[in-house]
Amino acid sequence: MSIDKSVMNAPANPMEIFKTLPGSNCGECKESACMAFAVKVFKNDADPSQCPHIGHEMARRFAANRKNIGSVEEGFQKALEKSKRELANLDLSKAAQRLNAPYSMGRLTLKMLGKDVSVDSNGNLSSDIHLHGWVALPFFDYIINGSGKAPSGNWVPFRELKHGRDYAPLFKRRCEAPMKKIADTRPPLFNDLIHIFNGKQAENHYQSDIALVTHPLPAIPMLICHWAADEGLESDLKLFFDSNVQENIGIGSLYQMAAGMVVMFEKLAQRHGF
Repeated sequence: MSIDKSVMNAPANPMEIFKTLPGSNCGECKESACMAFAVKVFKNDADPSQCPHIGHEMARRFAANRKNIGSVEEGFQKALEKSKRELANLDLSKAAQRLNAPYSMGRLTLKMLGKDVSVDSNGNLSSDIHLHGWVALPFFDYIINGSGKAPSGNWVPFRELKHGRDYAPLFKRRCEAPMKKIADTRPPLFNDLIHIFNGKQAENHYQSDIALVTHPLPAIPMLICHWAADEGLESDLKLFFDSNVQENIGIGSLYQMAAGMVVMFEKLAQRHGF
């Protein structure tokens, strides 16, 4: 599934939107100030058309971005339905052998972030932990299409994976940016969130201040690197994947998995007062 290149032109931050507003805090958008409105628009909590003064070009860019995001999410829902049909025709016992995964009483079990998640041939998922909606598509994709090939140990950024550039703008905005916010604001909590899911301290990759490896799925390790702000340099966070990752999961499912992890981390952070 590809993404229209116009998504590349989506506003990068609320300030970019704010600069197109009159700055008069007139209240016609029903917000207290132009900056508050810009933040809501950037987060997709408000429609740009609520402001009669917003620049035409900015409105066009956001309309294109919303359309593309919607098409991606609609595509994931269709992919999920397709995956369930394919799973129903799959021999789970043979899939378990291919993936070197446990199989018992008609259920295949995989470790997701260190926790057991099982599935039957009808696509019914079960686990001792609460299952978020993001689990299903990556989980099914891994079982149906995964080769079981072991990681190579070679880390690459998301955009360098096959078709990764098509997803890169969304990946940065929905995966790396919100995870960076948690790491920037509460570094100890960020470490705790990772370790809750069996994340391990990694070597000091790329001279990062934090380098952690977690396994969303058995042969899908993810490296999280965070650089703290220092001497005028802004902080940064990047996610890296093993170069063999697409032997076991598709690029759309990989994006869905990372975006779902972020949602889960955000909810846990909120419970801890973030």
